[in-house]
Amino acid sequence: MSCRLCGEEIQDLFVDLGATPVANSFLSKEQLKKMEPYFPLDVHVCRQCFLVQVAEYERADDIFNSDYAYFSSFSDSWLAHCKKYVEEMSERFALDQNSQVIEVASNDGYLLQYFKEKSVPVLGVEPTANTAKVAMDKGIPTEVKFFGEQTAKELIEAGKAADLMLANNVVAHVPDLNDFLKGFKIALKPEGRVTFEFPHLKNLMDYAQFDTIYHEHFSYFSFLTIEEALKRQGLEVFDVQELPTHGGSLRVFAKHAENTLQEILPSVESMRKREQEAGYDKIETYKAFDQKVKKVKNDLLRFLIDSSESGKRVVGYGAPAKGNTLLNYCGVKPDLIEYTVDRSTYKQNLYLPGTRIPIYEPEKIMQDKPDYVLILPWNLKEEIKGKMSEISSWGGKFVVAIPELQILD
Repeated sequence: MSCRLCGEEIQDLFVDLGATPVANSFLSKEQLKKMEPYFPLDVHVCRQCFLVQVAEYERADDIFNSDYAYFSSFSDSWLAHCKKYVEEMSERFALDQNSQVIEVASNDGYLLQYFKEKSVPVLGVEPTANTAKVAMDKGIPTEVKFFGEQTAKELIEAGKAADLMLANNVVAHVPDLNDFLKGFKIALKPEGRVTFEFPHLKNLMDYAQFDTIYHEHFSYFSFLTIEEALKRQGLEVFDVQELPTHGGSLRVFAKHAENTLQEILPSVESMRKREQEAGYDKIETYKAFDQKVKKVKNDLLRFLIDSSESGKRVVGYGAPAKGNTLLNYCGVKPDLIEYTVDRSTYKQNLYLPGTRIPIYEPEKIMQDKPDYVLILPWNLKEEIKGKMSEISSWGGKFVVAIPELQILD
């Protein structure tokens, strides 16, 4: 296996999560009668550039097909985060009706809708046709294609050079990383800026967030690695912010390296130094992760088995990709978690891949009154606890498995 960033041969294992289906390949009732494809979920780390990565066992254009199940707009807290981003960027970079904002992986228009409200010209680039259609129905122009060097050239030819580009939680989804990042170099105006948001590898490792690893995520980034990846394409990081989203993310700001008008802020050197001091430029740091993962598995299985033997009912909340990694790695089936629920109507009445746990509407929990509700999108636990606070009326408890098994008050 060659590193998708620097091309060096990779031999160092980061963690082995067994074999799982593609995390968003939900099953219909009819598909339960058929075999499912499983792919190895073994994760490696490059000792040259320290990119943590999964091999491309399943092609990206097969994963992100026309029936992609993830719609960004079903989380209220995520929408609030995006609206705040639009307010901050509009003010910081003086965006107005003469500016051009381009979002890569714009999904259902969850973020660009807020720029549109401000009369800032927008364009989405989104490869999944079903989510792109929802965006276009909102009046958000969207190119239905993958982003990279060729798409960027087409945008320039169409007069769509960007003052601001953004890519939220997508850089991890890209198998051809260098081609993808080269596209931003091409599509940005000379004084344009781009922001990337992605889960911070340091948080993944510190808090055992291994469930954010799945086949749709090809790469996992420290600040040191994303900085190097951008530098290879002539882009320079000028600011970095730490965010609470997705269990702890980074927002990295970049510009053309030749744009000397944009000041490099102290946050860049500070983050670089922090990661170096924490050992993220040393291979030994990455090899200690495996033991944290095993502890999460053992603790969750112990809780589920004890609950079953004592006659307690456990159900899930949410059907996120991360939940499918967790449940498949732990070998959990409907005998331990009867069902899960999800707000997304696109997932209801389907089944989780691999575990084949059924998905229902959230109201089912109120009808059944289970003893425990395992929150699979643990990054949204406060939002979910607020929406489902009624479970305390019958003595029900929320549970999370990551970073450690907790029964919540």
